[in-house]
Amino acid sequence: MRISNSFSEGEIQVMDFIVQTLLRGGSPSMATRNKDFGSLCRKILAMKSRVHEKQLAEEQGVSVKEEEPLQQQAAEPIQQQAV
Repeated sequence: MRISNSFSEGEIQVMDFIVQTLLRGGSPSMATRNKDFGSLCRKILAMKSRVHEKQLAEEQGVSVKEEEPLQQQAAEPIQQQAV
């Protein structure tokens, strides 16, 4: 299930650090100090929310279109206000 494939370079570095640390048996607590950690957490929570909403819609038999990436959704209201 594709939700979003747009991650910043910093977010990718945080994810890589966490995965590599866990694979070595360590704790990812140092990653929380990275400036992109908060952005990554918010994006993950938004994606989890979308997956949950999509699953609920599918259970209720409602057709669900593929979601647009987060950055496009955030830009739409700004563009509409400018018109």
